[in-house]
Amino acid sequence: MMAKFRKKPVVIEAMQYPGHRIENVDELMAFEEWINPIAKACGRYPLKYHGQALIIPTLEGEHAAGPGDWIIRGVQGELYPCKPDIFAATYEPATPLTQKGEGA
Repeated sequence: MMAKFRKKPVVIEAMQYPGHRIENVDELMAFEEWINPIAKACGRYPLKYHGQALIIPTLEGEHAAGPGDWIIRGVQGELYPCKPDIFAATYEPATPLTQKGEGA
């Protein structure tokens, strides 16, 4: 007999990959500061780029993240890319987002 299961709610960390469309240097620096320690801890540093794509080391091998894709840090510290439409359908903010300059 088939049973039904519900996915457990899990809070993840994610940041949208700006790619080459980025105009704000501070945003790119924040992205690099977030992802580089994770990549170093996984032994996958320096990160590789292929054109506009960032090559992400995942548990299943290397996957490419394009501009606008989300980079997710999973519950075991693993990284993987996610397309924006799938991310929007799957995730919602864990806490209300605040505008820049407001307290969290």
